[in-house]
Amino acid sequence: MQLDFVILGILALRRYSGYDLRKWMEGPLKYIGYGVQLPQIYRRLAKLVERGWVEYDVDLRDGGPDAKLYRMTETGQQALRDWARSPYVPSPRIGDPEFVIRFIFGGQLDPEIALTVVRAELAFREANQDPSGAPPWTHNLPYAHLQMPGLDPAWVSEVHLSAHEHGYSTGSAYIAWLRLLQHRLERRAAQIAATRTDGAPGTPPREAPQSDEVQPD
Repeated sequence: MQLDFVILGILALRRYSGYDLRKWMEGPLKYIGYGVQLPQIYRRLAKLVERGWVEYDVDLRDGGPDAKLYRMTETGQQALRDWARSPYVPSPRIGDPEFVIRFIFGGQLDPEIALTVVRAELAFREANQDPSGAPPWTHNLPYAHLQMPGLDPAWVSEVHLSAHEHGYSTGSAYIAWLRLLQHRLERRAAQIAATRTDGAPGTPPREAPQSDEVQPD
C-alpha cells in the first residue's frame, strides 16, 4: 500500500507520532495531492507494527496524553529499500502523486534511485507528447453534425482547442522541469560521489591550487 511507504519514508528522517505524520500530510505532501486522515494513519501504523516494520516508544508527557513515537526496524528499512528499487511505472495521468512519492521517499535513499525514477518519468512523458502540439482531432473534426440543437460548431471547436492547449502547455512545462531536474540531479550526484571518493564525506572535494605563475616542469 502506498501509504505504508510514505510512512516509512518519513520515519527514515526521525521518530514521529501518528499526529506528527498527519502534520506531514497536511504540510509538504498537500502540494502533490496526497492527503489522508488521522484514523487511516493509525490503522496503517498498527499494520506496520504487526508486520515488524515499525516499533514505538511511549513518550510520557506532563499535562497531556502520552504519545507513541514510531521508528523503523531493520526489516522496515529493508522493505523501504526494496520498494524504492522496484521498477517504477509512470501513470498516464500527469500529476499523479505516485511519481513525487517515489521521487521523494525512494529517491532520498540514494541518488541513483532518484535519477532512475526521473529518467523513467521523463522518457514516458516525451514519448507521449506530440512535439507539434497538434490537437488529436485536427484530421477528424467531430463538430460537423452536433446532436444538441443550438450549438455553434465554431465555438465548440474553439472551447475544445483551448482545453487542449491548456493540457499541452501543462505537459510541456512538466517535461521542461523534468529535464532541468535530471540535469541538476546528475550534477549533484557527481559531486556527492566525488566527496565520497575524496575520503571526507560531507565535504567538497579538494581542488588543485591555481596560479598565474608558470610552474617549473
